[in-house]
Order: sequence, then C-alpha cells, then structure tokens
Amino acid sequence: MTDDALLQRIARLEDRLDIGQLPIRYALAVDQRDVSAWVSLFIPTVSVGRFGTGREALRSQIEPNLRKFYRSIHQIVGQRIDLIDAATARGQTYCRAEHEVGDRWVVMTVRYDDEYQKVDGEWLFASRRERHWYANDLIERPQSAGFNSWTGTAPTPDLPHADATWSSFWSGHDTNPLTQQP
Repeated sequence: MTDDALLQRIARLEDRLDIGQLPIRYALAVDQRDVSAWVSLFIPTVSVGRFGTGREALRSQIEPNLRKFYRSIHQIVGQRIDLIDAATARGQTYCRAEHEVGDRWVVMTVRYDDEYQKVDGEWLFASRRERHWYANDLIERPQSAGFNSWTGTAPTPDLPHADATWSSFWSGHDTNPLTQQP
C-alpha cells in the first residue's frame, strides 16, 4: 500500500468517525434543550422548506416544537454511513425516542434519512428526514392506537411501507395472519 493510499484510507476512517458523532450530538442537544448546539449541527444554508433557509429559520421551527414535551430521551441504536466523496455523504440513523407529554410517556421508533456535508473541515447535517414506525404512549400497543396516538406532534408513520423492498417482499402474500393493519 502506498503512503497516499494509506492517507486516503485514514481520512475516510476519520470522516466516518466524525459523521458518527453527529447523531449523538443531535440527541444530546435535543434532550438538553440546547437549541444553539442543535442548529450548529446543520450546514449554514440548511433548507427549512417553506419556512426559509439557514440556521435561524431552523431555530424558529425547532424551538416551539421542543416546548411540546417536557423530558425526552433519544437513544441512538445504529447508523449506516455511505461516503460519496470527500465532502458529501449520506446515511440512516435508527433511534428510539421517549417524550414526557403531560401524563403520557410517548415512545417513538424513528429512522432518520440523513445527508451530510463537510463545511470548512467539519461534517454537518445537510438535511435530516425523520421517519416513524410508531409513536404511542408507553402503556399502549402500537397496533391498538393505529401506530400514532401522538397526533398533532408526530408525523404520520410511513415506515416500513416507504421502503420499496418492504412492499416488494410482501407483494402477493397474505399478511392477515401476521397483522391486522398492513
């Protein structure tokens, strides 16, 4: 192996390690209600859709949402990272999140579909799409509550059906013995 190849390999390892810290830094910022730390994890030109562009637009959206629940615990349970080139990557992060909402303890299973960008030598989120399997009070079974009893706060769960392989796998098979809500 040449010195140049070894240096490139080390750089890729360092990139993966740096990107791997983003989800836990995100979870800590949310759970500690450190909005400044949270927005700093995104590229300065982050798109917030119809709400604008940039970190201040992002702050204006996240801060009111963080006031919809008191305590929260975001547990990062796994991450996949695909390096595209020296400055871009994408990945998926699995998370189990818990939220205190009045007398409810809402548990959510989440998959974040992430895009990463290296800006001035630092890996940041370019975008983060939050997707759910369910969001329900701890005492509820997800099926009994239609997989989303935290209406108005949690997006309608779109997993696992959003994954093309899921639909293809079950196509033509009777799932009624396995689930009442395919």
